[in-house]
Amino acid sequence: MTEIEQSPAPFRLVYVPGVTPTKWLRVWEERLPGVPVELLQSAPADGRALLLSGGADAGLVRLPVDRTVLSAIPLYTETTVVVFPKDHWLAAAEEVTAADLAEEIVFHPQDDTLDWPELPGRPAFERPATTADAVELVAANVGVLAVPQSLARLHHRRDLTYRPLVDVPQSQVALAWPEDATTDLVEEFIGIVRGRTANSSRGRTAAAEEQRRPSTKKPARPQPAQSQHRTGQGAKPKPGQPRRAGGTRTAQPKRGGSGGGGGRKK
Repeated sequence: MTEIEQSPAPFRLVYVPGVTPTKWLRVWEERLPGVPVELLQSAPADGRALLLSGGADAGLVRLPVDRTVLSAIPLYTETTVVVFPKDHWLAAAEEVTAADLAEEIVFHPQDDTLDWPELPGRPAFERPATTADAVELVAANVGVLAVPQSLARLHHRRDLTYRPLVDVPQSQVALAWPEDATTDLVEEFIGIVRGRTANSSRGRTAAAEEQRRPSTKKPARPQPAQSQHRTGQGAKPKPGQPRRAGGTRTAQPKRGGSGGGGGRKK
């Protein structure tokens, strides 16, 4: 009875809006081509909940996370920007400070991940549910919005622009996973996002994968037998012809020669 080979379970990776895992996935495909990746996009709070419930193996999320149950490696910090209409007076500035927003309505969406000790500007009458909703209000010239730069790019509109917002909180993106579920695949992905080479980041999973691959080495060709030189050591002497140590024939005296001394007198 033929056994049916089951495809390996996928590596489940959750990521939040604004985070692009493409460059790491390319490396994953090169190192573990037999292990598929299941991408799960979710809101920031839902991404952390998915990790805690076991619905994902690892996640590219925004800090903070609950470090008592999740392990996390900070990857990079994003610049915070303020989004506004292109004809807004802030467009004349190269960068904006929190003080510049004192008279502006600054939206604070419910999915905001920036840890504000104090919100800049004037609060809106109602908090938008999502960042996308807040962007729509900015486009309607109701107020402005402070977000990580990747979210400003994600929700780009031709009638909006943004500038760096200095002296305010910034968002950190991290790789997180359940502390009690550090699997071989999680270890492999940790090595990839940290920029390790295939050799230094190879774990048990990668090693096993490599052992299962058929060998690509070609068998060595048999070497042809070496020809023997007539005057070399490998040449066989003819009967009656003694050989010197160097491999050359020994001269024989001529019968009856004058200088021979080996002939008989009659």
